Amino acid sequence: MNGRFKSAGGAVGGGLLVAGTTSDAGKSVVTAGICRWLVRQGIRVAPFKAQNMSLNSFVTREGAEIGRAQAMQAAAARVEPTALMNPVLLKPGSDRSSQVVLLGKPVGELSARGYFGGSGGSSPGKTQYAGHREQLLGTVTDCLAELRRTHDAVICEGAGSPAEINLRRTDIVNMGIARAARIPVVVVGDIDRGGVFASFFGTTALLSREDQALVAGYLVNKFRGDVTLLEPGLEMLRGLTGRPTLGVLPFAHGLGIDEEDGLRVSLRGAVRESVVAPPHGADVLRVAVCAVPLMSNFTDVDALAAEPGVVVRFVDRAEELADADLVVLPGTRGTVRALAWLRERGLADAIARRAAEGRPVLGICGGFQMLGERIEDEVESKAGTVEGLGLLPVRVRFAVEKTLARPVGTALGEPVEGYEIHHGVAEVTGGDEAFISDGQGHSLDGCRAGSVWGTHWHGSLESDGFRRAFLRRVAADAGRAFVPAPDTSFGTLREEQLDRLGDLIEEHADTDALLRLIEKGVPEGLPFVPPGAP
Repeated sequence: MNGRFKSAGGAVGGGLLVAGTTSDAGKSVVTAGICRWLVRQGIRVAPFKAQNMSLNSFVTREGAEIGRAQAMQAAAARVEPTALMNPVLLKPGSDRSSQVVLLGKPVGELSARGYFGGSGGSSPGKTQYAGHREQLLGTVTDCLAELRRTHDAVICEGAGSPAEINLRRTDIVNMGIARAARIPVVVVGDIDRGGVFASFFGTTALLSREDQALVAGYLVNKFRGDVTLLEPGLEMLRGLTGRPTLGVLPFAHGLGIDEEDGLRVSLRGAVRESVVAPPHGADVLRVAVCAVPLMSNFTDVDALAAEPGVVVRFVDRAEELADADLVVLPGTRGTVRALAWLRERGLADAIARRAAEGRPVLGICGGFQMLGERIEDEVESKAGTVEGLGLLPVRVRFAVEKTLARPVGTALGEPVEGYEIHHGVAEVTGGDEAFISDGQGHSLDGCRAGSVWGTHWHGSLESDGFRRAFLRRVAADAGRAFVPAPDTSFGTLREEQLDRLGDLIEEHADTDALLRLIEKGVPEGLPFVPPGAP
């Protein structure tokens, strides 16, 4: 442990909140980068996000559901992810409602108005949690306090912008948690979008005097070009706000891993840009992922894109399936809605034709459920009984209790690990083989019928041996002379990406200033920038 930090004996460790001028400014990757940089200095660090809205989630070893970005940040910090790191997770089910996951367990389905203090909601969780900002703030501050007690430093990630003045009263993730825990705030701005000086100034000037007192500086993200041309503007910004810019991070391809919901920032793109090895065999393998509504955990296909010679793309038209060697139906927070979407767009018929021709199809979680014969849903969509695509001998019934697990098994003779996040309970009535077994012939999950495969397990393709075996089967069914590379390690590639994030912070941020903020807290005498909050 670095001697400058003390957390033993009940003392509180240091903290920092990484806020952003907008969503997708780079908060998640900057937080991960700071975590990786700190742990390389021998500092025990943990990530934290009080409230996350995302359809990309993960299951901890104790069976708690948290945002996948926080699991990625925990990997950057080289610690096991826990529910403490993301106490409130909101999983959108429509434009106006979300499932509320509290300390890793679902507690209700609420409208935005209901969650932020008005009326609205359709479950027992409504009366207990709707509008109870103080209760939620107490929960998240307790979680943060526990992490600070057991770690030398906790790097917190904000959400959206701290200057969302319509939500400040109920905020528990930006200035609300910073105020409650008295931790300094660094604001990240995406200069690639343009207007970064106005964004920094406007964000600060829309905060109250008390909130501004915690904003200690800025980080410019995604800069292209000669940084000396930017420096005069940074000095003028300091003159206007009294706050320094603590780093200018260059634009770098492929750094956005396991973020919240942006397709373009998954490791899929990162690996495709960074891996230069040619296909190991004579052919490439083309994978088409149906971009269904409320798509969740699309990071499942990142491991496919990590393979040299595998080309992954997201599609929403039937004709885009024509040249695909493998079609993937990913997870979704709205299985019945996604099934109707497939039919409306002609994708359902195209997938059925593929199956009849013996061409490979893979369904994961909600995608697996859609491939079955029928779905009985009185929980998620409340649509009752709905006919599935009929490509797998599976009947699905939605249960009130959500399955959250971290199972292990065997598939195609290789060890497999995964995680389960679903309300649907599958009854498999036939098929050629189980997707995953216990290694002794007993089915654990999913099934195969011809060239159609389905499983509830997210993350199974990250198991290198199984992924290679599966791709060999796909290539054989597709008639492609594709051979998976024998040495691709998805875990190693992910570690390399996390190290690149740490390198960015170490090489382009004022690390001495960041350490002072984490260790000593908010500097005294930060000036007020008018007009302040309305």
